Amino acid sequence: MDVGLEQVRGYRLRAHHLDRKLPPGGEAEAAGACGVQNSPPGAWETALFNRVEGCTQEGLQSILYEDKELLQAWSCRGVPMVFPTGESGVFLDALRARPGEEPWIYTRGIGLALDHLGMTFDELLPLVEKAAGYLDDHTVKSKEALDQTLAGLVGEGLSPEKRALWEDPSMYGAPDRQTVGGAAVSFLLRPCAFSAKVVFGAREGNSPAFTSFQNWVGRAPAPRPEAERGLARKFLRCYGPSGPAAFQDWLGASPRQAKRLWESVSAETVPVGVAGRTRYLLAEELEALAAAGDGGDRLLLLGPHDPYLDLRDREVVLADPALQKRVWRTVANPGAVLKGGRVIGIWKGKTLGDRLDAALTVWEPLSRAEEGRLEELAGEYAAFRRLTLRRCLLEKL
Repeated sequence: MDVGLEQVRGYRLRAHHLDRKLPPGGEAEAAGACGVQNSPPGAWETALFNRVEGCTQEGLQSILYEDKELLQAWSCRGVPMVFPTGESGVFLDALRARPGEEPWIYTRGIGLALDHLGMTFDELLPLVEKAAGYLDDHTVKSKEALDQTLAGLVGEGLSPEKRALWEDPSMYGAPDRQTVGGAAVSFLLRPCAFSAKVVFGAREGNSPAFTSFQNWVGRAPAPRPEAERGLARKFLRCYGPSGPAAFQDWLGASPRQAKRLWESVSAETVPVGVAGRTRYLLAEELEALAAAGDGGDRLLLLGPHDPYLDLRDREVVLADPALQKRVWRTVANPGAVLKGGRVIGIWKGKTLGDRLDAALTVWEPLSRAEEGRLEELAGEYAAFRRLTLRRCLLEKL
C-alpha cells in the first residue's frame, strides 16, 4: 500500500482527535491516545481544549486533582505527561528498562556524578528508589525540595567517605544550592517514576508537588501485562505509518530498549509506502488509513508541544526546513497554526492582567473568512483561560 503525505495527515488528525472535537466528557479518551505533555505548565490543558467540546480549566483541574481520573508523571522522553490513571502501566511501567538497556537520553548526563562518587548507575538507582519510598507517606512541594529530601535519605545510608563525596557541591551548576547527591537524584527521578514511586500531586501556586502513586491514588497501580505492546501500539496509531527511529525519539529510550518495544508489536505491523519510503502501520489500522481524507481545511491553534507536533518526520506537516526551525526550537517553542493538519504559521499569547494579546504569523495566503476564524479561535482560547482577548495581530510572512 502506498499513500501520500496528505493521507497521512488525515489519518493522524483523526487519531489525535483533531479532525473534530470529542463530546463533553472525552478528556480521558483524548489524553489516552498518546499522553499529553505538560511542559510548559498548562500545555496539557491547551491540548485537551483543542480536543474536547465544552472543556474548561475548572473541569480539567477537577479531573486531575479531585476525581484523579487523570494522572501526571514523568513519562516518555522524561517529560511531565498527563494520561489516564488506569493506563499508568502503559505510560510508566512499560518504560522500565531491563538490565543493559540504560541510559535513557535524559539520564546520560549523570556520568559526571557517578565518576565523582565512584558508583555505577545500577548501584545508585536502587538506593534512590528505596529513598523514594518516603513519598508513600509524604508529599513534597517543589522539585528542588524533592531532590534535597531524597538526597538526604540516600546519604544517611552511605559510608562516611561516600557521604562526603555525595555532599560535595554539584558540578552541574548552582553549586551553592545543589549537591552532587541532589544532582544524581534529579537524574534518577524519571526511572523512579516508571516504578510509580514518584508522581505529581496537586500544584500549589507556581510550585509542583510530588508524592507516590500509592499515596496519591490510594492504591497500587493495576498490573498491565500488555503494557509494553500497548505503548508501541499507541505510538503507531497516533504517528503511523512510522519507523523504529521515530519511535525511539518519541520514547527517549536507549536504542536497545526501543528495539525491544518495537519488536513486541512487529508481527502486528505491515509495510506502507510513504513518499517513496517504507514505513509501518498496525495491520488493524490499514482500513482507517485507506479511508483518511486529506485533512480538509479546518483551522486550529495548537499549543507548544501539542502531541500532534511531537513527530520526527516533520515534513509530513511542514515541508520547508527553514520554517520548521521557527516551529521546533531548542527552547520556548511557539504554538502552531494548523490548516488541514499542515503547519501554516506560529502564534504566541501574552497575558496582561485579565486580558490576552495574541500574535500570529502565517506563511500561506488566507481568505478574509479564514483570518476571521483565526481571531475567533484566539478569542475562544482566551475565554478558556478565563481571559478577554484584547488584540489579535496577524502578520503574513
